[in-house]
Amino acid sequence: MTWLDLPSDTGFGLANLPYGIFTTAPAAPGSATSEAARTGVAIGDHVLDLAGLTGDPVHATGSLNAFMAQGPESWAATRAMITAWLTDPAHRERVTPHLIPRSSVTMRMPIEVADYVDFYSSRDHAENLGRMFRPGSPPLTPNWTHLPIGYHGRSGTVRLSGTPVVRPRGQSRRPDEPPVFGPSRRLDIEAEVGFVVGMPSALGTAVAARDFPSYVFGVCLVNDWSARDLQAWEYVPLGPFLGKSFLTSVSPWVVPLAALSAARVEPPARDEPLLPYLADGDQPWGLDLSLEVRLNGTVISRPPFAGMYWTAAQQLAHMTVNGAALRTGDLYASGTVSGSTPDSRGSLIELSWNGQEPLKLPDGSTRSFLEDGDEVTITATAPAPDGSRLSFGEVTGRVVPAG
Repeated sequence: MTWLDLPSDTGFGLANLPYGIFTTAPAAPGSATSEAARTGVAIGDHVLDLAGLTGDPVHATGSLNAFMAQGPESWAATRAMITAWLTDPAHRERVTPHLIPRSSVTMRMPIEVADYVDFYSSRDHAENLGRMFRPGSPPLTPNWTHLPIGYHGRSGTVRLSGTPVVRPRGQSRRPDEPPVFGPSRRLDIEAEVGFVVGMPSALGTAVAARDFPSYVFGVCLVNDWSARDLQAWEYVPLGPFLGKSFLTSVSPWVVPLAALSAARVEPPARDEPLLPYLADGDQPWGLDLSLEVRLNGTVISRPPFAGMYWTAAQQLAHMTVNGAALRTGDLYASGTVSGSTPDSRGSLIELSWNGQEPLKLPDGSTRSFLEDGDEVTITATAPAPDGSRLSFGEVTGRVVPAG
C-alpha cells in the first residue's frame, strides 16, 4: 500500500512505476523557460522527480540512457528504493515536494535511440498480407516459421508521441502505369510494441535468449507509420526504405521489464522445431498485452500481443547471433500486432483489406488509408501482480499535409 492517494483506475500504480523524461511546463505564456529535462517516474496522477529527490546526476541528463547503462542491479535497486519511498510513511515529508502533477509537465523523448530494428512477428498479420499480395500461394514465406524476420530502420526519425506525421513523398507506381513522384496516397499505421535495450554487448558475441532480462530495460508503445504505395514499389529486392523511414512514433513512458512478471505467457505453439539459439521452452517471454487503436477518437481495433509468434527474447537472440553488438538505447519493435479477428488487426491495410472493405466511421466517413488531419492513438495495458492493470500510456500522431 502507498501513502499516496491514487485514483482507483490508475494504470500508473506501485506495480508499474514507468520511467520517462520531462520538463516542468511554464506557468503562463511569457514566463521563464521550463527547467532542464530530467528523469521522472509516473505514479498515479503525478511524476516523481528522481533528479530532484536523489540529487544523482544520472537522472539529470535529459535521457534514460545513462541510467540504463548502469545495468540490471542498478535498475532493481532503484525500483526497490522508489517503492520504499512511496510505501513507507516515514519518507512522505521528504518525497512530497518532488511529486509534480502530470498535467504540469511536458514529456520529452525518453531515450537517445542508438539503432532501430523492426520485426515481422505476428502470424496473423503476415498471413493477411500474404493472402492479399500472393493469392494462390502459401501466405507465409518459407523462412517465416524458422526465424524472426526483421530489417534495420532509421533511428534518426524515431520521435516522441505527438510529433506531427508529415505525409511522406516518394516514388510509387500503379499497375500498367509509369512511376510517379508525389505524396503517399496509402499512408498507414502499424500498432507495435517496442523493447528498449539498456546494456550493450561486445561485437562478435551473441546474446542468448535466456539473457533477455539482463539486456532489455523496458517496454514502450510504437506506431511505425508506413507508406504502403511507396513501399510496394521500392521494396524488391532489398526491403523497406522511404516507405518506412520518415517517422516512427514512440510513447513517452518506458515500463520496466520488472513490472511485467504477471504478463508473461507461453507463446503460440511453433510449427517447426526451433534451432538451439532460438529455443525458449524453459524461459518463455510471451507477453499478455492488450492494445487499443483509435482513429479520430473511435476505437477501430484491439490487437492482442499474447499471440505473437516470435517473442522479444527470440528477436534479441536472432538480432545478435551473427555477432552484431548492442548499444545502450537500441530500440527494436515487434512488428504489427494483429489478431485472428477483423476487429483485432493492427494496420489499416488489413482493417480495410487493402481498400476493398473501407472502414465506416461514426461521422459517416470511410477510411481505407489515412487522410490529412486524421489522428491515431494507440494505448495498451497488461496484468499486474496485484490484479490491477498496468498502463503503457499512449502513442499519438496527427497527419499533416506533405511539405
